[in-house]
Amino acid sequence: MLAAPIPAYDSERLAALRAMLILDTPPEARFDKVVQFAAQEFDVPIALISLIDDNRQWFKARVGLDVCEMGRDVSFCGHAILQPDIFVIHDARADARFADNPIVTGAPYVIFYAGAPLPMPSGYVIGTLCLIDHKPRTLDNTELAIFSSLRDLLVEELGNPAEAPHE
Repeated sequence: MLAAPIPAYDSERLAALRAMLILDTPPEARFDKVVQFAAQEFDVPIALISLIDDNRQWFKARVGLDVCEMGRDVSFCGHAILQPDIFVIHDARADARFADNPIVTGAPYVIFYAGAPLPMPSGYVIGTLCLIDHKPRTLDNTELAIFSSLRDLLVEELGNPAEAPHE
């Protein structure tokens, strides 16, 4: 297993993430709807909004996964935040970076992974919108375009603080 490298700018990236005041907040319907749509649209058992903290990936929204966080060292999302665009692993068992990863060889059995980086206005990527399947697969150009558009909508939503409840 090859853990993602920690970029030199990670302390600034983490400061931008923490300034959003979103880590460890309760579920929100607006984000839950995004992962529910993604899971249905792409026919995957797991869809996540994953925010990459210093030692963990924390899931702001999730479908198909019971845990709310995992170690950054085993995360695929840690690799995805370093990419300029959607990061796709068609079959993790055949990829030297991930083949012996415990989340590939054991539950939740991540075989296919697609992660769309979530860049903020600061320029830093705080996490990913990701799709996970238990079997190898690909995304065609149309699916990649839809996934990219969904990511763009999510980035806009992340930039808008939750509305206060109406009284």
